[in-house]
Amino acid sequence: MISKEKIIKRFTGYVTIDTESDPNSNTTPSTKKQWDLANKLADELKAIGMQDVSIDNNAYIMATLPSNVDYDVPTIGFISHFDTSPDFTGANVKPQIIENYHGGDIVLNKEENIILSPDYFEDLKLYIGQTLITTDGTTLLGADDKAGICEIISAMEYLINHPEIKHGTIKVGFTPDEEIGRGAHKFDVDKFGAEWAYTMDGSQIGELEYENFNAASAVVKIKGKIVHPGYAKGKMINSMYIATEFLNSLPRIETPEHTDGYQGFFHLHDIKGDVEQTTLHYIIRDHDKQHFEARKEVLQKLTNELNSQYEREVVTTEIKDQYFNMREKIEPVMHIVDIAEEAMKQLDIEPLIKAIRGGTDGSQLSYMGLPCPNIFAGGHNFHGRYEYVPVESMIKATEVICKIAEITCENAKS
Repeated sequence: MISKEKIIKRFTGYVTIDTESDPNSNTTPSTKKQWDLANKLADELKAIGMQDVSIDNNAYIMATLPSNVDYDVPTIGFISHFDTSPDFTGANVKPQIIENYHGGDIVLNKEENIILSPDYFEDLKLYIGQTLITTDGTTLLGADDKAGICEIISAMEYLINHPEIKHGTIKVGFTPDEEIGRGAHKFDVDKFGAEWAYTMDGSQIGELEYENFNAASAVVKIKGKIVHPGYAKGKMINSMYIATEFLNSLPRIETPEHTDGYQGFFHLHDIKGDVEQTTLHYIIRDHDKQHFEARKEVLQKLTNELNSQYEREVVTTEIKDQYFNMREKIEPVMHIVDIAEEAMKQLDIEPLIKAIRGGTDGSQLSYMGLPCPNIFAGGHNFHGRYEYVPVESMIKATEVICKIAEITCENAKS
């Protein structure tokens, strides 16, 4: 039986270490403080008895649990990231333990009147009677993805302490900078040495995902011309007006707040400007590859149309692909999804197979030769003050890891 107290202690120990990543940094990891947890994790893996524990110059951590059977079993892996999102502060996290959740409002911060309510976050109703770990309302929690790390290490410790559970060789990997899209950039797939792996980076209990967005970023720069406003007729070009025309030309309902499921979007996440220059930062997302390419073409056509209205180029758009839908790489090896699904069913967990409205390290790793579906880690409301995780979900995720290892071993023997 996985120890509830040990899960809580391990997880809260991780989240109180600030590991926020920085998209404006060119180093790996992007922030020095990520080393604080990285070094702790490497030491902990050694302490529980993992073999070949390594941490490289970029803070990528790998470790091995050797097979305990005398026949060939596919080598599998489990991967999570230890950085937290720069969308909201991860400094001075003060986790709160809510025992036997009663189903009503949770006061996160009385002084600032910050309340986690099931009236707004309906998923809370799924966890009545369970133990929740929340924030104090002033930071994010870091369950994304320190819950995944907690589950992987707890599962490895459990397997080491229970050799009666038969398994093949298991690889463990922890990465920096996933939240800024670089988690897999310097991941050494050959060194890892697994035939396939699973990221423990999903949300609600039961989630099992092998589809994700195709993703790109777009930087739109509009160059204006500043002239004294008293003498500006026919001379001034106000870049902010052109920027307004650009953003108003995109479909208003194809934004994150108006889409769900398989619907893609354009997301304007940053805008800065004055008369002389305005810059728009977009992300482009779509599960369908053709629709994804069409979205990029929309931005380029709009750029060309606006430029045609002026005697010089006033709008430039730079589009960069970020990651692609891993479905293309997973479908040829769907048995790895089937194993995870069967593991959940044997543990009386209802599998929730759906597409990720985002990306994980697994999407990039799948294109690097390591097929890597995503499994729930248990947290909700990531990247903000309302983040929480049910302890029971973390326990179940830990059990899923152990069961996947067991089933993989059984399948190899039969």
